[in-house]
Amino acid sequence: MNELLHAAVSPPNLAPTALLVFVLLYWLTVIVGVLDLKTVDLDIDTHHDVHLGHHASIGHPEAPGISWLNHALAFFNLGRIPLMVFLSFVALAWWISSLLLNYYLHNESGLLGMVLLVPLLLGSLLVAKVLTLPFVQLFAAMEKETDGGAQPLGKVCTVLLPTTAYRLGQASVQPLNGAPLMLNVRAASPTAELRKGDTALVIDFDAERQCYLIEAYEML
Repeated sequence: MNELLHAAVSPPNLAPTALLVFVLLYWLTVIVGVLDLKTVDLDIDTHHDVHLGHHASIGHPEAPGISWLNHALAFFNLGRIPLMVFLSFVALAWWISSLLLNYYLHNESGLLGMVLLVPLLLGSLLVAKVLTLPFVQLFAAMEKETDGGAQPLGKVCTVLLPTTAYRLGQASVQPLNGAPLMLNVRAASPTAELRKGDTALVIDFDAERQCYLIEAYEML
């Protein structure tokens, strides 16, 4: 056990260990209810843009050269499974492969370890793609079940994560019975921006981008 701990914090393995610790801390916060599974997530749209969670965004519908990034992320199943699920498999594969390779090479050099980390990371991405394939169907079924459990069209919702026509957000619809229904949403108007806490009306479902379209709504 001491040897494993020593290897994990040695310079060649420090980066994979740090990523694995970050992933473990994230799942701990999810378990205790501080964060949601999709708090940090990717929204991939091959016709428009790429967004990371609700804190940062990459690209714009008109930004040149962004489509290659969309396709690369989609290749790794991102957009169909939560980012942190994929990252968990990457971190575990990267950590294990780094430990084993440096152990058999008897490497204690941080410089050589950094050189080895790049191909190991690429290999870990491919391993994670394969390992997450079963989760694609699982999350697709869960999403379908969630959307099919109620009919949110025409109902009033509360915006939970800010959204525009180009940035995915989240909103909550309170059904007559049961728990609130969580929806992936975008603003229906290209110029509208809906902020957290705003009241909106669900007016349509965008099948291509798999989200609901909402517009601002003022309660009387």
